[in-house]
Amino acid sequence: MKILGISAFYHDSAACIIENEKIIAAVQEERFTRKKHDSSFPVNAIKFCLKEANISINEIDAIAFYDKAFLKFERLLETYYSYAPKGLLSFLKSMPIWIKEKLFIKKLIFDELKKIEKFDKKNIKLLFPEHHLSHSSSAFYPSPFKEAAIVTVDGVGEWATASIGYGYENKIKVYKELHFPHSVGLLYSAFTYFLGFRVNSGEYKLMGLAPYADKNSEQAKDFIKKIKDNLVEIKDDGSVFLEQKYFGYSTGLKMINENKWGKLFGFAVRHPESQIENHHANLAFAIQSVTEEIVFKMAKEAKKLSNSKNLCLAGGVALNCVSNGKILSSGLFENIFVQPAAGDAGGALGSAFATYHIFFNKDRKITDEDKMQGALLGNSYDNASIEKALKESKVDYEYFDSFEKLSKGTAKLLSEGNIIGWFRGKMEFGPRALGNRSILADARNIEMQRKLNLKIKNRESFRPFAPVVMSEHVSDYFEINTDSPYMLFTVDVAKNKRKEKPKGFEQLSIKEKLKIPLSQIPAVTHVDYSARIQTVNKKINNDFWELLNAFKNLTGDAILVNTSFNVRGEPIVCTPKEAIQCFKNTEMDVVVIENYLIKK
Repeated sequence: MKILGISAFYHDSAACIIENEKIIAAVQEERFTRKKHDSSFPVNAIKFCLKEANISINEIDAIAFYDKAFLKFERLLETYYSYAPKGLLSFLKSMPIWIKEKLFIKKLIFDELKKIEKFDKKNIKLLFPEHHLSHSSSAFYPSPFKEAAIVTVDGVGEWATASIGYGYENKIKVYKELHFPHSVGLLYSAFTYFLGFRVNSGEYKLMGLAPYADKNSEQAKDFIKKIKDNLVEIKDDGSVFLEQKYFGYSTGLKMINENKWGKLFGFAVRHPESQIENHHANLAFAIQSVTEEIVFKMAKEAKKLSNSKNLCLAGGVALNCVSNGKILSSGLFENIFVQPAAGDAGGALGSAFATYHIFFNKDRKITDEDKMQGALLGNSYDNASIEKALKESKVDYEYFDSFEKLSKGTAKLLSEGNIIGWFRGKMEFGPRALGNRSILADARNIEMQRKLNLKIKNRESFRPFAPVVMSEHVSDYFEINTDSPYMLFTVDVAKNKRKEKPKGFEQLSIKEKLKIPLSQIPAVTHVDYSARIQTVNKKINNDFWELLNAFKNLTGDAILVNTSFNVRGEPIVCTPKEAIQCFKNTEMDVVVIENYLIKK
């Protein structure tokens, strides 16, 4: 049985095809259009998935769209009615789009599919799982658990903004839902906006900024108190009540009431690209702390209701790896699985799995194997395609006839301080580069964090980089003894790898803190001794593991910096041509594309 899953029209459009329980392909539309977080119908992604599955649309057993447009429309109408006449401008702006496009979702889907190829729509079964069911399904069904508690948290789906449920074999039961306008995701996004980052794409910047705070300062403590006293009431089960007079997302064209926020916190909304001050970091820490408290309470409630030792997480807030790390380190659950494409892109995958297991009532095979296949579910390229791109780009290259020679040569270049673009195998599904579309560097090099941010990625200097480490050696570097293959847990650097902070460190400016090495792996150690880790298993990604092993044999260390192969504002590179262009336009030293190596 073959099922096409689709997510579209809000952000991070994507498509996937599953055959029975096996994921044949999954990819985001942004990788083809080069528009970051592209929300358009994923025509290119669907074409790729059909090609990978070697089928036509007529051969598909069902098409699943990741939410219910009519329920979402109902929520919009009821919200505008409740606040009327407030929100008239927003209403007039959004209604034509809904009436023209989103309300007639079936027709729109069929019209877009016709652009790909001809088909008989009478043969197509078109299904619409609810948004949070798609999230739940994306986490539970690919997980290795027979049964598990399921927590999903995001901005908003139809009405639900969070859910607590339970998965058993091929069924999912929902215990509780939190409904709009009360939303943890929208609360976090409101602070993203106030601190000068872009909503729906800059939340991870807010998370990265938080550790620069002076956590014990009176200002940081006061910010937490103000958030809880004025903006959000937190219940014991993790549900929240947001005081709507401070927010504008329900009916307005902005996330927040800027005047009220300015008076509450004592400073105005930060303009993008302006200087980041200590009070910005303190406020980022405050909302991060509040978010961690809320999500942990949801996890505790899920444990109480399910009595399960396993937890599955999805939804945009599940990409908050610091919050995930707190749940992991608490020991509340023995095992945790986070969907690597936890945001809306993963909804395409979840809708397909929900259709297979719930609608068609197909049994689920429980296995220790990673059903996500390392999230390596996208494009790959043969030598002919690569050589064509190399010739068109007019670059000199060296071809290696064995991967062993290539990995040893690349490891040596990394040990000498070179920054290397690494492009091999199938492209990753989700927001993280996991070793197939990555930029790599030596984690021991004190200059690497600054150099990568300013000269390669062209992004804010405060942002940390993730370490990638061989699974066998993860506990040598970090206070964790389990795998983290998808870069979705933040954990502490091992105590024997740390360097002591100088006196008065917490009171230093962000720029001053960045200059001080805090461990033997300074390029991946954040200012609070934390790191968002990725572990590599030989069975899942042999080539990447072999590169790390070659680096270990040469240097004694089984760890590198791993960041996504792109520059700020662009999606991760998809094709060899894009990889070469990114290499040319930055101060990257080397790019490896399969067995081809190009130097500056």
